[in-house]
Amino acid sequence: MSESPSTELNIANVLALLAQGDLDVQGMLPWSSNYTLLATVRSNGLQGLAVYKPRRGERPLWDFARGTLCQREVAAYLLNAALGWNLVPPTVLRDGPYGIGSVQLFIDANQEAHLFTMQKEGGFESAIEQLAVFDVLANNADRKSGHCLKGNDGRLWAIDHGICFHAEPKLRTVLWDYAGKPLRPDILADLRALRSNLTGSMAEMFESLLADDEMRALRRRLDRLIDTGKHPDPGPGRNIPWPPV
Repeated sequence: MSESPSTELNIANVLALLAQGDLDVQGMLPWSSNYTLLATVRSNGLQGLAVYKPRRGERPLWDFARGTLCQREVAAYLLNAALGWNLVPPTVLRDGPYGIGSVQLFIDANQEAHLFTMQKEGGFESAIEQLAVFDVLANNADRKSGHCLKGNDGRLWAIDHGICFHAEPKLRTVLWDYAGKPLRPDILADLRALRSNLTGSMAEMFESLLADDEMRALRRRLDRLIDTGKHPDPGPGRNIPWPPV
């Protein structure tokens, strides 16, 4: 991301750039099951790279409503922001050269690193435990190790949230290390704050992206985490994505 010297770069600037900037598609990113495009976005002296996932490029899935994956990407960012955890790159829903889609800030990252290497390296424990809880809340059906980036800023970033927020239990993750363990006090406090704040305009933002039954399920998962005060155990059936990396 580049900027003019007089412009302070913050989350509000980034979101405005992603939502309102001119989007110029550079090409397709490899290894994606849906159309995932690298784009340059420019506005008012700011310029950066973004990942554009148009709705029309989504591969139909039997268990997720057609044309909703891009909305789930944005809901994942909103959930992350509501918790104050800064795990998911800024993401917006907007029109683009190939129609409505999610547009997410591109993260410059170490291409050799992923969740497993970061666990081995150490220093990411706090973010990883937050991510484990985030995935429970989002009902993430595809938390692979490769869906975590080690940014060149030294932070862990979580991406690829198109198959989250189903109303039925779908959690498939490689992050079962915390199963049955008590939630950290700071995480529990953030969950309680989210429950208190998930009303009014915040609730409306989620409701514009998710179906009614998906919103009810999100609230149930939030209540369950707070009431039990611990990380859940794996449920029956398949609970690890394949491939795990």
